[in-house]
Amino acid sequence: MSFSHLGLSPALLSSIAHLNYVEPTPVQSAAIPAILENKDIIAQAQTGSGKTLAFCAPLLQTLRPSARPRQIQALILVPTRELATQVAATLEDLAKHIAQEVKLAVLFGGVSVNPQMMHLRGGADIVIATPGRLLDLINQNALSLSQVATLVLDEADRLLELGFADELQRILDLLPKSRQNLLFSATFAPNVETLAFELCVSPARIRVDDAIDVKPDILQRAISVDASRRTQLLRHLIKSEGWKRVLVFVATKYSADLISTKLRRLDIAAEPFHGELSQGKREQVLADFKAARVKVVVATDLAGRGIDIADLKVVVNYDLPRSVDDYTHRIGRTGRAGASGVALSFVSAESQAHFHTISRKQQLHLTLESIPGFEAQESMQQPPTVLDVHGGIKGHRPSKKDKLRAIAAQQNSLKKEIED
Repeated sequence: MSFSHLGLSPALLSSIAHLNYVEPTPVQSAAIPAILENKDIIAQAQTGSGKTLAFCAPLLQTLRPSARPRQIQALILVPTRELATQVAATLEDLAKHIAQEVKLAVLFGGVSVNPQMMHLRGGADIVIATPGRLLDLINQNALSLSQVATLVLDEADRLLELGFADELQRILDLLPKSRQNLLFSATFAPNVETLAFELCVSPARIRVDDAIDVKPDILQRAISVDASRRTQLLRHLIKSEGWKRVLVFVATKYSADLISTKLRRLDIAAEPFHGELSQGKREQVLADFKAARVKVVVATDLAGRGIDIADLKVVVNYDLPRSVDDYTHRIGRTGRAGASGVALSFVSAESQAHFHTISRKQQLHLTLESIPGFEAQESMQQPPTVLDVHGGIKGHRPSKKDKLRAIAAQQNSLKKEIED
């Protein structure tokens, strides 16, 4: 099937052709016609499956002619500022060949609110926003949601996981009752299913993860290593494997800062990427990473969720993710758009039980590798009685005091590693 069979306008087809997309992905083939028919959508689509274009193209086609002042016709809610920027870029690329002038507003925190307020003067056709900043601007009477015809929740699982549930409900209360709802999520935990059931009316349900031909080409590996030797192992792999760019995931902002510092001391261009960095710094890090001026970006889950780097070959779980869903999203940063990639996890004695939990739920059958010169000295036989700070295991959940002690121990260990 080609894009020409999905009901899109010639102008949008021209934009898609200029973006060098030849055939629609399964989520695009299923979602675009349904959205154009004004159906509600519940789509389970993995990262890299083409979901952004799947809702952006029909949104542009269904826009009404702009009034003065413009009234917001479509609202796209996202969990992170990076994802907001990514969605806006897709909309801008698709709108280049359509006759109607489209005004987008991209709203997120971490930057001054005044330029965003100024941009909203005269209204907007489509708003892409994180929930908190959107509510801030609504409270300042900078915009109204009374005319929104379509609501898109992009990465709905992450919106709820990051604690946006109360803010999301406040936004929903401000929207017209009669509207189209498009819900896209890589995973469907019970809270996402509940939200989908509450929002959507007779929705078209789409699952593209069942399609064999859209499974990303990602080689997943796991290496046993003592926690204190992970940075040296990372350096060794970068050199020996010839990795040009590596996205490394860690559990905390503190770890991101310290590990990137350690790598720089080892003559590897590395930068941290987390929520406490300014927006300007985050944009600069991504620009440098895309241009290969930075070889390694060390990111937390919150910041890393919106990273979309073309042809990113390697993702490393320096710290194992807290949840299976986070594992899915992390490795989804590679193997995108038909490319191949490698997702590698470091497994220490402390995190072995958690690794087995992830493996079981992901139906992975990975053999723990051992790299010569970096063999784990600590016992890898018995599961730990208390999990490290990165999550919890059923039956072995640490108390609050245990977690605080573990965090302090991890920080001291990382600090000592850098000082050595």
